[in-house]
Amino acid sequence: MERSSLTVIDDDRCDNLRWKGLFIDAPWDPNVQHGNDRAFWCHKTQQVLGPDGKIVDDYECNPFRKCYVEL
Repeated sequence: MERSSLTVIDDDRCDNLRWKGLFIDAPWDPNVQHGNDRAFWCHKTQQVLGPDGKIVDDYECNPFRKCYVEL
């Protein structure tokens, strides 16, 4: 099920990557535009910086980082 406010995130994201749309359980409505608030945080640090001190987002949290955890 697709969620209306979920930013589209690839399946190769880090398991610790979190964003607001991940927690909104609402049926998908094609009349509602997808939210792109870009508010990401790390589940491990609970901050916008990962354990390596670098910024957290859907692009930066990739397998090249030492803190990356595969889904």
